[in-house]
Amino acid sequence: MAASTVTPRRDSEHVRLLLDLPEIRALVGEMDAARWTGRAGYGNRALVGMCLVKAVYALPTWSRVVRLVRDHAALRDVVGCAPTADACYRFTRKLRDNRVPLDVCLHRVVTRLAATTPGYGSDLAIDGSDMPAYANGQRYMSNGGPEREWFSDPEATWGHRSAVSTRKGGGYYGFKLHAAVCTHTGLPVAWSVETAKEQETLSVDALLDSAAVRGMRPVTVALDKGYDNTRVYATVAAHGARPVIPLRQTPDVKAGKHLPPSCEHGAWTFAGAEPSRNTTKWRCPTGECTPGSVRLPASRLHPLIPRSTPRFRALYKGRGAVEREFGRLKNEWGLAPLRVRGLDRVRLHADLTILARLATALARAQAVPLAA
Repeated sequence: MAASTVTPRRDSEHVRLLLDLPEIRALVGEMDAARWTGRAGYGNRALVGMCLVKAVYALPTWSRVVRLVRDHAALRDVVGCAPTADACYRFTRKLRDNRVPLDVCLHRVVTRLAATTPGYGSDLAIDGSDMPAYANGQRYMSNGGPEREWFSDPEATWGHRSAVSTRKGGGYYGFKLHAAVCTHTGLPVAWSVETAKEQETLSVDALLDSAAVRGMRPVTVALDKGYDNTRVYATVAAHGARPVIPLRQTPDVKAGKHLPPSCEHGAWTFAGAEPSRNTTKWRCPTGECTPGSVRLPASRLHPLIPRSTPRFRALYKGRGAVEREFGRLKNEWGLAPLRVRGLDRVRLHADLTILARLATALARAQAVPLAA
């Protein structure tokens, strides 16, 4: 299933189909069983529906969600009522205090997608994306002024982001979303939210562990040059996948140690990988040398998928799927801009946003007549 490049149409039927999915109904049922009644008159189905409306319509605040549902008769019928903003805030606080039902729901959605969508999770791309905090992280109140005594979001930290389009790169104050995205479908498989100072390479193991728990056994994992270190290669290999990472200009690379073997007949050609031996095989271009082939141990400089091969180039080209998904989540599903503070609140916001995104893909994969 190729990812759609068209912005989804937002309508009440979309929300109704998501609320009718078995996984969402199971989430509501588990909350009802735990007596998550909320305020009198606001059932869990209505409050889960408000969370889906917030993501489907890409609205940043609960007050705007409430105004939309109150003014939209069809949405009000689908949700069942128009809960107040205070009720939505209380509901999300309960979700933060008891994450188990939501985590189970996300697990069910991902595993159901894997069962109904060919290729989902077979090749992954991993990266991180900035999520600027809803706060001012400057140390001083003004240029040359007094030092700030308190911060509206003390859990956010300073980090670095790359330049994108017309936006300059540099420091930012906030959080970072780390995600493993399927390169075939463009859908998230695993994700986590950390503070901005968290090093991106440290998230690889946790993301692949989360993917494995959800039944994913990726064949390849594509990452950008920032992940080019021996720890990441070992982590990806330990999960049974092959890393696809371009080289940084380290001293070994500058010395040419990453180049294939060569002789007077020229550079030797790749003759296949042997995963059981963790080696790659290379042959003399003319076959005149004795021996005519050699094996090189797989390493950062000589991975099982050599960088000179068309397969490596094709797989690394698929790494753009994670960048596109970050853009969709932020611009089409309301992941950004943040209007919540604190790491737990940001994590819940990301989970609810991705739940709506994956539930929509699941409904489409099951041939439900959902708008593209």
